[in-house]
Amino acid sequence: MSGHNKWSTIKYKKGAADAKRGKLFSRLIKEISMAAKEGGGDPTGNPRLRTALLTAKGANMPKDNIDRAIKRGTGELEGVSYEQLYYEGYTPGGAAILIEVLTENKNRAASEVRHTFSKHGGNLGEPGSVAWMFNKKGAIIFEGGTVTEDQAVEVGLEAGAEDIVESGDAIEVQTALSDFEAVKSAFDQAGMVYSTAEVTFVPSVNLELEGKDLNSAMKLLNALDDLDDVQKVWSNIDFSDESAALLDE
Repeated sequence: MSGHNKWSTIKYKKGAADAKRGKLFSRLIKEISMAAKEGGGDPTGNPRLRTALLTAKGANMPKDNIDRAIKRGTGELEGVSYEQLYYEGYTPGGAAILIEVLTENKNRAASEVRHTFSKHGGNLGEPGSVAWMFNKKGAIIFEGGTVTEDQAVEVGLEAGAEDIVESGDAIEVQTALSDFEAVKSAFDQAGMVYSTAEVTFVPSVNLELEGKDLNSAMKLLNALDDLDDVQKVWSNIDFSDESAALLDE
């Protein structure tokens, strides 16, 4: 379980608890539109769209919103066209940050990301400066004690999961991208209902921060995550219970 980063689990829990409904829907609409633009409007042959639709349904997004987002992505309806970008940088204390952006205005997005790094004492890096520290994985998260770790291990490992990590009342199952759909399907067939399933980035090595550096880093991560154009934020900070508490402040 070395190298595991709790940011995705913690941020999911934070988002489910207190994110504004409108902002959550905005992010989901962007993701659905982008997925449909890239791979077409049929989720059967579009894994990214399938995953986005699963998340949207879990958030109780109205079907009309989902349908319109798909049609905008495929060009059946007029609307803005989103571009997917990645930004990289460092927190105070030197932890790596990887940021996914979906935006219709890349100049605005770049300006806001740059300003946020500067305001919170971070450093925006060049493309490729930290991406090499992260591996793209599938992540399936069970919340609220819906399954036990033993149950997740039994089904997940049999289907090809790489790692299973328990954090509080959440269990995160990590997979290689090539096994993501198979592991999801195994949980579906077993009747094990997960809270979210997504493609994520997992750091190969974590960095422990303490005191002022940790506090400043958490403020930067939260400020970046609050930007309208930002979809997801990852870091290689070795998160602890202390940092989880800071996220909720």
